[in-house]
Amino acid sequence: MQDLLVPTLGESITEAVVGKWLIGVGQHVDADEPVVDLETDKITISVHAPVAGALSKQTFEVGDTVRVGDVIGMIDPAAQGKPATASAAGSAAGGPTPSAAPAAAPTQAPTPAPAAAPATAKATSSANVATAVTTLERDASGRVLSPSERRSIREGKPLDTGARPQLRPVEVAPLVQTEEVVPMSPLRRRIAERLVQAQQSSASLTTFNEVDMSAIMEMRSLYKDEFLSTHGVKLGFMSFAVKAAVEALKLFPGVNAEVRDSAIVYKKFYDLGIAVGTDRGLVVPVLRSCDTRSFAQVEQGIIDMAAKARTNKLVLADLTGGTFTITNGGIYGSMMSTPLLNFPQTGILGLHNIVNRPIAIGKEVHVRPMMYLALTYDHRVVDGKEAVQFLVAIKERMENPQRMLFGV
Repeated sequence: MQDLLVPTLGESITEAVVGKWLIGVGQHVDADEPVVDLETDKITISVHAPVAGALSKQTFEVGDTVRVGDVIGMIDPAAQGKPATASAAGSAAGGPTPSAAPAAAPTQAPTPAPAAAPATAKATSSANVATAVTTLERDASGRVLSPSERRSIREGKPLDTGARPQLRPVEVAPLVQTEEVVPMSPLRRRIAERLVQAQQSSASLTTFNEVDMSAIMEMRSLYKDEFLSTHGVKLGFMSFAVKAAVEALKLFPGVNAEVRDSAIVYKKFYDLGIAVGTDRGLVVPVLRSCDTRSFAQVEQGIIDMAAKARTNKLVLADLTGGTFTITNGGIYGSMMSTPLLNFPQTGILGLHNIVNRPIAIGKEVHVRPMMYLALTYDHRVVDGKEAVQFLVAIKERMENPQRMLFGV
């Protein structure tokens, strides 16, 4: 028998979740053929067969947590095995695996019973009342009484018994409430665990500021066509944020650090994680050596990372080793947020929607394109004063982008 082992998963990643078995028990597998997908909070990894044979055992089920070095299955090199089929492999064709628990069916609350008819009140006799009244709401024929008629009954006054159209009671459809119970995907569960870990393992706080985007928008308007024709990429807002962040990180190295055991590790390089949304969730590929990249190289790097993320072509090396993170909720319309630290980093910058707002400049009010900035930082390493000054440094450089061209 040949063991199928959980491989090394990458820097600081020691465990994963079984996401999908691609080969069923008893099926033939070729050497180096993918057998099972493992999901971490960063990426999906396929475990390949070390030899050809038949998969004789699956030691973990879908949804189980496994650690590096665990025996996740066994392959019998002497067995031929039957060809893989969609029904046998289960999730290989998108269907449920034999070990996967079926999704709970939507539940439906019982239909409420109709309300009981009002109790019949004692009959009222009066020479001036033409019809016996059973309650203060309806007369003997079941007609709904008007407020004035009910008041007349309470005061003992005669009712106007002239002919009236008979009103039919309004039928109200019963209220039906439904729920749909959908189990968390292994990737979503792992992301949740990591976020909770980041909250519990750091003393995170968030500080805010705002930036006037007028200068950047004017510069983009002046040079966007020439920039595109020269470099083959568009001049976006993110490259300005990246370059401003690098300059601020050089001034405040505590934001470009991590806590390792009982020591603070200050990073002397600037590999920035750029959050990218995909249909599987948020991933943070790392853009290396941002301090040596030009604006065009930053823009091209972001385009390349986003393309790999959305086509599921990222590898672990693309997702590990970042020193600081930038996330842009503004592309989804977010006005303000408190981003969570990308553990073990000590800082993350949140960008938001650009909105025209009236602001005071001197003694006059002007309408300017404004954007809120948010910095979440680890208070174990970064003091509040440093965090505020770091954000001010970014604001000053984004409001005066020519400073970044001259390195001042």
